[in-house]
Amino acid sequence: MEFKRNIYLQTMTIEEALDKVKLAIVREEKIQAESIPTHEAVQRVTAAPVWARYSSPTFHSAAMDGVAVKAESTFKAREGSPVRLLKDRDFIEVNTGNPLPLDMDSVIMVEKIVQQDQESILIESPVFPWQNVRRVGEDIVATELLLPQNHQLSAYDIGALLSAGIWEISVRPKVHIHVIPTGDEVLDFTTRPTPRPGQVIESNSQVLASMAGDWGCDISRTPPVPDDPEKLSSALEKALESSAQIIVIGAGSSAGSRDFTKKIMEQAGQVLVHGIKAMPGKPTMIGMARGKIVIGAPGYPVSSVVCYEQILKPLVCLLSGRSQKEPETVEARLTRKVPSRLGMEEFLRLSVGRVKDGYVATPLARGAGMITTLTRAQGFTRIDQDLEGLARDKVIRVELLRPKKELDQVLVAVGSHDNLLDLLANELMGREEPIHLASTHLGSMGGITAIKDQAAHMAGIHLFDPETSDYNFPFLNKYGPELNFRLINLAIRHQGLMVAPGNPKNIHSIQDLTRDDVTFINRQKGAGTRILLDHHLKKDQVRAMDIKGYDQEEFTHMAVAVNVLSKTADCGLGIMAAAKALGLDFVPLARERYDLLIPDYSFSDPKIQALLELLALKKIKDMIAAQGGYEVHFTGQEMKPGQGI
Repeated sequence: MEFKRNIYLQTMTIEEALDKVKLAIVREEKIQAESIPTHEAVQRVTAAPVWARYSSPTFHSAAMDGVAVKAESTFKAREGSPVRLLKDRDFIEVNTGNPLPLDMDSVIMVEKIVQQDQESILIESPVFPWQNVRRVGEDIVATELLLPQNHQLSAYDIGALLSAGIWEISVRPKVHIHVIPTGDEVLDFTTRPTPRPGQVIESNSQVLASMAGDWGCDISRTPPVPDDPEKLSSALEKALESSAQIIVIGAGSSAGSRDFTKKIMEQAGQVLVHGIKAMPGKPTMIGMARGKIVIGAPGYPVSSVVCYEQILKPLVCLLSGRSQKEPETVEARLTRKVPSRLGMEEFLRLSVGRVKDGYVATPLARGAGMITTLTRAQGFTRIDQDLEGLARDKVIRVELLRPKKELDQVLVAVGSHDNLLDLLANELMGREEPIHLASTHLGSMGGITAIKDQAAHMAGIHLFDPETSDYNFPFLNKYGPELNFRLINLAIRHQGLMVAPGNPKNIHSIQDLTRDDVTFINRQKGAGTRILLDHHLKKDQVRAMDIKGYDQEEFTHMAVAVNVLSKTADCGLGIMAAAKALGLDFVPLARERYDLLIPDYSFSDPKIQALLELLALKKIKDMIAAQGGYEVHFTGQEMKPGQGI
């Protein structure tokens, strides 16, 4: 069986794709009712209107503890001129829920009664007919419409149904989704594998399973199928023979020579959509086979989530009769310019928090394979296909991935990366009132810019000035003279060259970076580590152009360390803690001061105060020191120019 490289002949918008698929669905054939016990029906969707069998209550009953009376016997009662009522003739004692005695039409609360003797009572205020009485059918009247069709049942609905004598109810069946992961490089997570280079652990199916559970679906899964057309065709055939209404083939929908999903779908049925105008998510495919929906989902995690949320979820709602809830949104100010591609709707993940009086949104990395951008994001925005991007400071609509109330508990940090931020993030989440530390790594200069723009609560910075041999203050005086701020030390940390275990290339100095057999990995422009490197290059009279890899950049110390560990580079400049975390060797180069830049506008914020309280604890300082490569003499202290060098 020979397959050529796929070509996206005609991509379409998400709306166009959904409309095309909906036209192909014979809805009545898809939705068959089933009858289930009412008490098991919560969150299911009614397949037909439900009519009450019994009234509720089925009899007139007392709504209060007291005495049942005929209202007209009380009409003459006045304060100071009570009416005397005789037991068993004029009144009968009742408790809440008791049937109302024959010929009685009202209940007097026990608090309104004066007991005269064993046989009589006095009342000083009248009651009107049916006062404090639950009348027959007050809540539900037999034969009335209790619930309409296509109604998603709540816990309260279950109570109403049982009260009305509905023991079984006709509901729409759960949508059954079957997912088939594919790829030679994909390992089955159920075997708890250890991936080798070029291999990945399959997880997209379980992201879908968790999402589909929230949608009220049943889901099943085939273990990963290799890039073999016959095996993939066989797996699809078994899925088509199952009870699944939707089949999702994971990966293989792109334009590669080994992406077979399109051909397999064409053999089984018809491909309706091959590519959508969305980034990420473009390789999404949708087809029909034997009356079932077949979806080719992209393999990259973020692309697959866009496919699930924007394509699969609306189709599930259509088949199940569920209404699609509008997402919770906020208006937020974008912290930096974002370019975008014309003709493609883009889904941009964002870190969102409240700073001062409004929300700010910082774009996260845009790679389709970066699932952690979804775990770190508080929301996302859509960039329209007619736009070339979004301007810095533009107010955008953010669709939230977390409850809005949580945004007030987000501590927004922008600036230089340090592993200690992860340590602090974990400790802050352990508080009785958890605080979420959302850290975006834009380098020290990016942190200063964010504080100037009032787009963050704090920034991590470690900028060395060769002229004064001081840290941070000279840069703040130059680039933020208008700022009112405090610098709180997080730690004195050790920077150096991270090299492979055993230092096989004997890299011991800056001069070694110019050797032909050494490949370097750098930090991005504006990062304090990059500035420190350039200072040492100048001091040692080493030209950047003589270093192989000087122009190759990463945004965090851990990313640099991973390059060295994976042998993409022979060394990189970074902190000792990152080297230690990945088992690398470390060649010390410098001590530096890493401070938290906290502007006056956020210093009194309870989240900042909680962080400062944390830094004052001995146990936290001990935890920092235990990471390796950190000194804690000044941790938590406000710094002054020239201090701690």
